[in-house]
Amino acid sequence: MNLKHSLKKYRLYVCPAALTRTPAFSALAVLTKTLTFSILTVLAVTLTLSALTALPVKAEASAQNTEKEMDILFLHDTHSHFDSFLTVQNGEGARVGGFASIKTLINKAKGKNPDTLVIDAGDFSMGTLVQTIYDTDAAELRMLGALECEVTTLGNHEFDYRSAGLAGALNAAEKSGDPVPAMVLCNIDWASMEAEGLTEDQQLLKDAFDSYGMKDYTVVTKGDVKIAVLGVFGEDALSCAPTCVLKFRDISEAAAETVKKIQENEDVDMIICVSHSGTNAEENKSEDEILAKNVPEIDLIISGHTHTTLDEPIRHGDTYIASCGEYGKNLGTLSMIQKADGRWEMTEYSLVPISPAIEADEPTQDKIDGFMEIVDSSYLSRFGYTREQVLAQNDVVFATSDDLYNIHTDHNLGNLLSDAFRYAVDNTDTGDDHPVDLAIVPSGCVRDTFVKGDVTVADVFNAYSLGIGVDGIPGYPLISVYLSGAELKMVTEIDASISDLMPAARLYCSGVNYSFNPHRIILNKTTDVYLAAADGSRNEIEDDKLYRVVCDLYSGQMLGAVTDISMGILSIQPKLADGTPIEDIEDAIITSNGQELKAWAAIATYLDSFEDTDGDGISNIPTIYNESKGYKVVEDSTNLIDLVKNPNKYAVIIVCAVFLVIILVVSLIVLMVKLVKKLVLCLRKIITKMEM
Repeated sequence: MNLKHSLKKYRLYVCPAALTRTPAFSALAVLTKTLTFSILTVLAVTLTLSALTALPVKAEASAQNTEKEMDILFLHDTHSHFDSFLTVQNGEGARVGGFASIKTLINKAKGKNPDTLVIDAGDFSMGTLVQTIYDTDAAELRMLGALECEVTTLGNHEFDYRSAGLAGALNAAEKSGDPVPAMVLCNIDWASMEAEGLTEDQQLLKDAFDSYGMKDYTVVTKGDVKIAVLGVFGEDALSCAPTCVLKFRDISEAAAETVKKIQENEDVDMIICVSHSGTNAEENKSEDEILAKNVPEIDLIISGHTHTTLDEPIRHGDTYIASCGEYGKNLGTLSMIQKADGRWEMTEYSLVPISPAIEADEPTQDKIDGFMEIVDSSYLSRFGYTREQVLAQNDVVFATSDDLYNIHTDHNLGNLLSDAFRYAVDNTDTGDDHPVDLAIVPSGCVRDTFVKGDVTVADVFNAYSLGIGVDGIPGYPLISVYLSGAELKMVTEIDASISDLMPAARLYCSGVNYSFNPHRIILNKTTDVYLAAADGSRNEIEDDKLYRVVCDLYSGQMLGAVTDISMGILSIQPKLADGTPIEDIEDAIITSNGQELKAWAAIATYLDSFEDTDGDGISNIPTIYNESKGYKVVEDSTNLIDLVKNPNKYAVIIVCAVFLVIILVVSLIVLMVKLVKKLVLCLRKIITKMEM
């Protein structure tokens, strides 16, 4: 789950000087100027003589190149994107990425400098059909090895297939015989977990980590430079990994201890951290910037998780932070030179866009094609699809996944996906004949959009690719629950009030239309909500009536996070059709003929159902999606009446709480004034007695 943004930081430090000009200092000023001139004259002569005598020595030192230099290439958040893919950039369809093109650049860099270091900062899995063989074939780790990546770390999505999936991937990578990167991660809290007694899943992961050779840090030698590389896993990453069974320590605390261990036990020239923590536009929330400040001994942080694209590195002291964006769209490249004090200065930094203009490395592409053939035979055959099968033709300009995440309004892509969930469940024998009242798509699960042209099975999977079901088959299944009308309204309030704090929880809904005003008081932003019938008519929502809601399993698992952020105020209890509370959300998974209904397959079914309007035998996405359908409407009004009308119970509670605080503050001030007056009176009496 991921915050998506692009940062470019500029740091400007100004030291103003002031000159004291008073008669009292004039004599001193004259004396100071005379001494300064004399000293500078002596220094100038000395430096000139030194330079003249040292010229041959300096030339010899330069020829020997005694200064240590490092060239580094880096990736993060590649999310199983081995092949180039179509996406939308700057409003236009574009083909980007591809490991085979990245390998061409790596080969070129290593041709110039064989000691170039290649590293990765996690989330190497989950995002395309490749992930379907993650736990059996470890394709992602083996392809990182094919790119000559030497070190990586774990991201939150490496846990998507649960403990067994991650353990399976690590074991498969080890057994493959292919080169794979070293794995580093220093802030797993094994001590705390072992004190409580390791669970079966925790022990499974510990054994897999030990077998793979995971360490807090590793030391890599590149030419005459020894580099220690440590890894950390951040707080926000953990919050985005609901199936992770591990506990983690604070990244700064663990990194500081690891750096101290490195300094005591290793003779290294450079310390690099591959971090799956990320940066944020708000510096006090930017985990890797906090790490850089708290552990200044780190020379370079490769920052993953937030899909950040840093056109310039962030710098705090002698620590640089670098990010190149997601999906292998760019290859990060930088050069550093060691200074006299042992620290490193960045001399070059660039992000190289990966496009079809870069020739693909054939052996790398052959390896990718081999993995894709396994995907067709072992996974898609279960659903009767092949990856290149065309489901629909598209002539609609859809919003991007970034739009859904960053821009709080209605979007046609969200409309399409939520309509798809609703259609698929209503047209599948699920054992429940009640029609879907509300279908929900959260922005955090949408990974890509659809461009103009043919939409293939691979495109659909890439757009909604996350997770695994209880059946052990990749792809989050849809779940079906019942909520009261009051809770249904609360869902809209979650979107209106909480999603600005948690953008992954921006909701796109089909079946319920609502309006909200972002300027109203929190938890009271929704101004209107109703059921939208198929014919467009309005049906009022009854607070005590139960309504059928469908969404993917991940959304159900994240209900707890929403409850936590709202401090328990927005708490939703999923129920069965008879009103019985659902204790385990996995009990709500939708199955048909014994098979889970996967979210991506529901979308594929919907696209395939469209009318063939041009008679070529392939469905066409209807033009009604050229614009958003207005399922949610933003009322951008600061009018006082619009801000206070129709307050709900939460608004009343908040206003009462604010007034209570004001009363307490005023009462405290009044009390302090009275005490001060009494104290003054007492002092006056004491002074009067003393004068007598």
